[in-house]
Amino acid sequence: QVQLVESGGGLVQAGGSLRLSCAASGSTFSNNVMGWYRQAPGKQRELVAIISSGGNSNYADSVKGRFTISRDVAKNTVYLQMNSLKPEDTAVYYCEVTVIPSYTVYWGQGTQVTVSS
Repeated sequence: QVQLVESGGGLVQAGGSLRLSCAASGSTFSNNVMGWYRQAPGKQRELVAIISSGGNSNYADSVKGRFTISRDVAKNTVYLQMNSLKPEDTAVYYCEVTVIPSYTVYWGQGTQVTVSS
């Protein structure tokens, strides 16, 4: 079993920055993909960014150039640096980890990010 604890959400003005953190604990695993998803009110959950154990990353087009995903493998922690935030970035952000090769997926509880105009 894996537990994910997110932190770093909050209220920020448009153009500001926030940094989300997600620490994984429980069963240890060396090969996985960690990522961030978000869900705005009335919308489906969508991918924001993912990063592999090897450091390969992918981003949603809407956040490219503004958000940066990184991870500390030794600490089983993934980060999301969010710059130039826009009101449309307002959502609950969820941390997710996919364990390889079982492809078991775990989710965090979510953290609210609100960007005011």
